[in-house]
Formats: sequence, structure tokens, C-alpha cells
Amino acid sequence: MTLDVASAILNRRAIKQFDPAYALPDSDMEKILDLARRMPTAFNIQNWRFVVVKDPDLRRRIRAAAWDQPQVTDASVLLVLCADLKAWEKKPGRYWENAQPDIQAVMTAAIDQYYRGREQVQRDEGMRSCGMAAGAIMLLAQSMGYGTCPMDGFDFGAVGALINLPADHEIVMFVAIGKPAAPPKPTGGVLPRAELVLNDTFPA
Repeated sequence: MTLDVASAILNRRAIKQFDPAYALPDSDMEKILDLARRMPTAFNIQNWRFVVVKDPDLRRRIRAAAWDQPQVTDASVLLVLCADLKAWEKKPGRYWENAQPDIQAVMTAAIDQYYRGREQVQRDEGMRSCGMAAGAIMLLAQSMGYGTCPMDGFDFGAVGALINLPADHEIVMFVAIGKPAAPPKPTGGVLPRAELVLNDTFPA
């Protein structure tokens, strides 16, 4: 099954019931993540980290910290998307290793100038990066015939402890991926374009 981008967007729904017996092939998961890693990040710092949770016991413990939501354990894969808030200062030259030396020097200096001492900017950047990656992951999975469920209904601190989250990282969200066990419910509805799309400015 291969869908174009528009069809994947229109067909994607949050799946609440997954087939727990289905095992998503590792090759498909690798393809999804390899393509998601090509999404943009500011200064190319690639500040997302994808924790692929497969261990059944760990999944059960995470489910207990996620209001007992069944998709945590029943989906083939549970992805925990995390932001490395300090990615900007971890050997920043590697983000521009393919550039000419003068460009690499300019960019690494710009990275330091932009992020140093600006903790809120560091966090906001991580949220944006993981959000774009999550969107890509869900559409890629949909185009390959899988269902997904984006999730934030869990105890972030408890899950962080379970996955040994480093102190300079922050969990952004889950994405559960697998084979749907039942059709999704109809969409709740889409607000009119006029309410969501503005020309130039908000009304005075």
C-alpha cells in the first residue's frame, strides 16, 4: 500500500485499538525513522531523539503511567519522541561537516550565539523539531498501511524515569504504530477555512 501525501493526510486518524499480535517489520520501522530524520531542524542540529520501546515489561510499566491506555502495549511499536535540549552545544561542527570550512565556522558560531543562555529557545526548538518529525512519522506510517496514535496522556516524569531520560532531554510525545484492530471513528469535524486561515493579519 502506497499513498500520496494528500491521501495519507486525509486518511490518517488516531487509532485507539491495535492488533497486539501483529509485529511490524524492523525494516519498515527503520524506513519510517530514516525518512523522519530528514525533516528540518533549525541550524540542522537534529535535536530529536527517538526511543523505540519494544520490551513488553517496559511497555506494561509505561502503560501504567499512561492512564492504562491500551495502545501503549497493543501497538507494534511505541515511540517516545524526546528533545535533546543541549544538542546545540554537543560537537556542533558535525551538523555542518559536509560544508566548506569557512561555512562550518560561521554556522557553528551562529549556533552558539543563538542558543547559549536561552533555555526557553532551546526548549521551544525541541518542541518544534519533534512536532515536525511526529507529523512525518504518522504520514509515512499511514502511507505504508499502518495506523498511528499521537499521545500526550501520560505522566511525563514517570515515563522519563522508566526510559532513563537524560537530565538535558525532555519528552515531547508518544507515537504508537501498528496494525489497526478496528476502523477509527468518524472525524469530529473540520473547522471552516475562514476561521483558520487569515490574510495578512488578525482582525483589528
